[in-house]
Formats: sequence, C-alpha cells, structure tokens
Amino acid sequence: MSSTITRRAALPLIAGIPLAASAAAVAAPARAVSVEGLIREARSLPHVSQRVDFISSRLLGTRYKADTLIGSPTRPEQFVVRDDAFDCVTFCELVLAASLVQTFDGFPALLRRIRYENGEVSYNRRNHYFADWCSRNTENGICKPVAIGPSIVIDKTVTWHREFGKRPVSMRLVDKASLLQHAKVLAPGDIIGFASRRPGLDYYHTGFVAFAKTGDLLLRSASLSHGRVVDERMTDFMAVNPVKYVSLLRAAESVPVADRN
Repeated sequence: MSSTITRRAALPLIAGIPLAASAAAVAAPARAVSVEGLIREARSLPHVSQRVDFISSRLLGTRYKADTLIGSPTRPEQFVVRDDAFDCVTFCELVLAASLVQTFDGFPALLRRIRYENGEVSYNRRNHYFADWCSRNTENGICKPVAIGPSIVIDKTVTWHREFGKRPVSMRLVDKASLLQHAKVLAPGDIIGFASRRPGLDYYHTGFVAFAKTGDLLLRSASLSHGRVVDERMTDFMAVNPVKYVSLLRAAESVPVADRN
C-alpha cells in the first residue's frame, strides 16, 4: 500500500488495453491479455474463489507502481485503472471486479463500487484507508468476513491522510498464529490485509491468499519490494515484515443485481 497521500500518474481505462508483463518476473503471464479477455477466460469457473485465483495468477509478473489513481484535494478525481501496473490495493480491486462479472459491460460499475463509497467517483469518497475498504465492501455485499479462529476488534485513530484529519476506524482481526494454524479454512482468492503497528495507519499491505502445489500457504500481491505481482510463501513474508494481526475477507458468490452484468 503506498505510503504517499495520493495515488497518481494513472492510465485511463480503455477496454482491450494489453497487460504488460515483466520479463524478469517469475510465472509471468504467458501472453498479453485484456481485462475483457480475463473475464471471458474465467467465467466458466463455477466459484468466485476459483475466478479470483485464476485471474490473479494470470497477472503474476505485472509491474508494481505506486500512486496509480488520479485525484487530490485540489485536483478532480478521475475514474481510472491501470492494467499494466498496480499498487497492492488497485491489484485487489481489479481482480475482484473482474471475478464478479460475467462480461466486461459490468466491470466498470462494479470497480467503482469497490473503490468508492456508494460508487461515487470523488476524492472524498475514495476508500483511502483499507479499513474503510473492508467495511464498505462488506456492507455493500461484495465481500464477507472469513471466520478463522478467535478474532479481536481493534479501534484505532488514523491520521495518515492528513487532509481528512483524525478519524476512528475499527478493524476485526486475527493473530498471526491463528492464521497459520487454520490455513486449511482459507480459500484461494481470500483477501488478506496486514494491520500496521504504526500510529495513525490502519494497514500497510494487502493481497490474496494462494496455495502452492505443495499446499504451502502463499501471499499473492503487488509487491513494492519485488517490483511486481508475485507469489511468496506467507511464512517468508511474515519473517521479514512486522505481522501481528491480519484481516480476512472472501468475495461473495453474487453481488447486488445493479452491479452485475
């Protein structure tokens, strides 16, 4: 998740833009494919978790780029997406939206609903805090919490986006030990958020749960440190990052009719 106040330098959404794969990436896409193509390839899979896993795997190797949205307190918000580069949040948003529709026609409206409160394209309505992202996409029926071991609720005052001042957020979390102990309860494509220990910040990273052929629990995410979308063992990620608590969400099998096509 970018530590900057806004995410900028974005490319407007155009159907059929090819995805750029990194030549240095492990398990990079075998060929360039559009968002429309990803939706078409995945729609025969019967469960949303399978579609999330498939689409996110097709984007392995796509490069990381921070500040991928246009808008600020002084600059009008624009609805954009980059399918050639992601930060960790925009990667999750694009994959989730593409996994929940049957045709490209329904994709833009659902992406707006995921990214913005009530789908309203406005800087003030953007889900700047991942805690807001989680709560709003649970309330609107796009995601649901994953029950895994005992959970706790942590209330925190966040200040990272200074233009919004101090504001409270509430996060339902499970600890690292519970996550690793109950990994079999998880499904490929579950959304995992890593709670921050820093004052004023709610989460510092997000991605998808995946599994290796050996059964090892993986994190699939747009990684700043790797410079691209990668799979890495969850234990390896936790060994080098200060993970204490995580949140877990699962995409709903269906979303409100107004957001589907």
